[in-house]
Amino acid sequence: MDLSEAQFHRYARHLIMDEVGDEGQEKLLTSRVLVIGAGGLGSPVLLYLAAAGVGTLGIIDDDTVDITNLQRQIVHETAALERAKVDSAAETIARINPEINVERHNERLTVNNVESLFQSYDLIVDGSDNFATRYLANDAAYFAGKPLVSGSLLRFEGQISTFRGGVKTHDDRGHGDEPCYRCIFAEAPPPGMVPRCEEAGILGAVAGVIGTLQATEVLKELMGLGDSLSGTLLMYDALSTSFRKIKVKRNAKCALCGDEPTIQDLSIHAS
Repeated sequence: MDLSEAQFHRYARHLIMDEVGDEGQEKLLTSRVLVIGAGGLGSPVLLYLAAAGVGTLGIIDDDTVDITNLQRQIVHETAALERAKVDSAAETIARINPEINVERHNERLTVNNVESLFQSYDLIVDGSDNFATRYLANDAAYFAGKPLVSGSLLRFEGQISTFRGGVKTHDDRGHGDEPCYRCIFAEAPPPGMVPRCEEAGILGAVAGVIGTLQATEVLKELMGLGDSLSGTLLMYDALSTSFRKIKVKRNAKCALCGDEPTIQDLSIHAS
C-alpha cells in the first residue's frame, strides 16, 4: 500500500526511524490485532496501537463501564458509565485516530467463539483479569499459530511476556522451542489463593506501565523489530521501581507444548 499525505504527517515520527520507515508503517496499517479486555491493560494497549496506526483493532469484552474502572481504565470517560466497554473504547479510538477500523465483540471469550475469533487476527493481546481466560487464550493462540502478548497485574506489581510457540516462521520450522504460558504456570492456583483486583486493589498507573509495555511488544512483533519477549518473563515492582527479567525455557513436560502433550484440543476448557 502507498501512504497518503495525511498518513505521512500523522506517522512522521515513525517514518524517520530507519527501523520502521514506510515498510514498517505499512505493516502496522495492514495488521489486525485482537485485544482481550478493554480494562486496565487493554486501555493503554488500545490507545497506543490506535495512535501507532494498527489498521484493525478487535476488542472483546462483555462488561459495562463502572465508576470503579475509571481510576485505571483510561480508554473510558465518566460520561461512558454503564455503557458497553467495547462501544466506549471504540468511540475513544475514533477520536484519537479515525482511520482505525474497530471490530467490537460485546461478548466473553469462550471455548465456543475463541477459534473463529483468533483466526481472524494476526496477533492476540491478553489483558484479561482471570486465570480461566488466560489459559484459554494461551491454548487457543498456540493451536491457531498466533503470537500472544500477555500481561497481568496485582497491587503494585505487573508482569508481561510474549508466547509464540505455535507460530510458524517463513521457513515453516516454527518457534517450537519457545515456551507457552503453561510452561511457566502449569496450572491455575486454587480458587481464592490469588485475590482479584477488586479484592487486593491496584495502583492505577501500574496498569499503564504494563499495558504500554504490551503495546510496545505488539508493535515490535508486527514489524519484526528488536528482541522478542518470548522466553522471558518481565516483572515490574512499582514500590522498588525495579524490573526483573526471568529467562524461561520450554518445559518438555508441558501439557500443551511438551514432548508428549496431553492437551490436544480446547475441549479441556468446555464446561
